[in-house]
Amino acid sequence: MSKIQMKTPLVELDGDEMTRILWQMIKEQLILPFVDLKSEYYDLGLVHRDETDDQVTVDAAMAIKRYGVGVKCATITPNVQRMDEYKLHQMWKSPNGTLRALLDGTVFRAPILVKGIEPLVRGWEKPITIARHAYGDVYRNVEIKTPAAGKAELVFTDENGGEIRETIAELQAGDIIQGMHNRQKSIRSFAHACFQYALATKQDLWFSTKDTISKKYDGLFKEVFAEIYEQEYAAAFEKAGITYFYTLIDDAAARMIRSQGGFIWACKNYDGDVMSDVISTAFGSLAMMTSVLVSPEGNYEYEAAHGTVTRHYYQYLDGQETSTNPIATIFAWSGALSKRGELDNLPDLNEFGKRLEKAVIRTVEAGTVTKDLAGMLQNVTPQVMNSRQFLEAVAKRLEADD
Repeated sequence: MSKIQMKTPLVELDGDEMTRILWQMIKEQLILPFVDLKSEYYDLGLVHRDETDDQVTVDAAMAIKRYGVGVKCATITPNVQRMDEYKLHQMWKSPNGTLRALLDGTVFRAPILVKGIEPLVRGWEKPITIARHAYGDVYRNVEIKTPAAGKAELVFTDENGGEIRETIAELQAGDIIQGMHNRQKSIRSFAHACFQYALATKQDLWFSTKDTISKKYDGLFKEVFAEIYEQEYAAAFEKAGITYFYTLIDDAAARMIRSQGGFIWACKNYDGDVMSDVISTAFGSLAMMTSVLVSPEGNYEYEAAHGTVTRHYYQYLDGQETSTNPIATIFAWSGALSKRGELDNLPDLNEFGKRLEKAVIRTVEAGTVTKDLAGMLQNVTPQVMNSRQFLEAVAKRLEADD
């Protein structure tokens, strides 16, 4: 069988720990036997990021801007423990945060639905898509732990030397301060992406913040969405038979639980991070969530929505076989390959990505699963496989469907 050809490379962003191991296994078993893979490789593993002073992450973002499509493995955002474990030069920022800031896009996350795995929320009948703003907030913050008692202030100095100064609090030694920011340009890009995605998928759009508390910061998000909707999208939404509404995030969380699903929920950066984990778990597993970053220029970066599965990685280093769920990482590859085929007018490549996803879903529905899904699968006796066996089962099904 001849391999499917590519014209333009994907930008391949390697990662850390167990997902890095799975990354190579997925390529070996599910990609390279079928596709003449062209990729421009960037190692975003924590060791290499430290060696390059994180320049590799910036270079990877610029490559995505050049080529239009990237696929990313899960990566570590270091804390104090990781600083010591990896002997880092500094506590590097989230690589996802850096990529999102440079690409200035919106992250759309949706659960992967499989027959036999019912949502924990009984009323959910359709997937819920999280549209996550991909710039600013806590991911671009500045923090201080106070060395002594004193006054914390928020100060803005304009380009002409004018100053705005607000007192935050009188603090004692050992207290903490955090400063965050956002950009109106990025908020506007976020709003346009959400409205356009809702129209393209014909789904209702919700947007939520906490503007009753954060009257200026969250208030700006609310104002921008309302303005853009009324001026540019209201008529199109009405024609498409879909709706847009704004509500407070606590109200949105309650409405979500009572809903049937089938809508897009737009959230600020950290809110989207939390709620996508809630939704993915309620639909089945953190490893069953797709994630794609879409930039205003039409660049795409596909990734798994979960972390690096540290506990399984330590088991792997001890020589144990692990039953780590690779599905979200497979879907990152399938999504990127399908998009590359779409952009390059390569129908065989586009179709391969879709066939790969179908092979994964049919494998699970037939009862072949990793350990995390075994207790969830209904109407069939599950066969629990380790990660390698599961990938082999998917590969056999993919070959049989070819």
